[in-house]
Amino acid sequence: MKTFVAKKPENRKWYIVNAEWKTLWKLAVEIAKVLRWKNKADFTPHVDTWDYVIVQNADKFHVTWNKMLDKKYYRHSRYAKDGLKTFTLEDRLEKIPTFPLEHAVAWMLPNNKLKKWIMLRLKLVTWTDHKFEAQKPEMLNI
Repeated sequence: MKTFVAKKPENRKWYIVNAEWKTLWKLAVEIAKVLRWKNKADFTPHVDTWDYVIVQNADKFHVTWNKMLDKKYYRHSRYAKDGLKTFTLEDRLEKIPTFPLEHAVAWMLPNNKLKKWIMLRLKLVTWTDHKFEAQKPEMLNI
């Protein structure tokens, strides 16, 4: 019995997701599934068969108020003293509105060499009009 290995597709699909009033974590799970090709029957983990995802209104997702204050993001400068910086979700939204969604999707992808190539196929847009109309994207209902 032969093992099936998917080949690179000639035409990749483009999907549009409207993030307005969607829960952040549920939205990130569905986007990660589409980016990784897990929603297809011919999933092959090491082959570049991924589709593109455009997220409209990427800054208008929904989280609870407790999560807004309790969720922490950390960054370390690698210095021993005072190297750890802590940010709340509210701080991050003020500075970079699309960061929490991008960070959540990135954490749901495998930590290997393909992660950066998968993340390049995620397009976050903070408005409803986008420059990807020539690719004829399909609406993805989440």
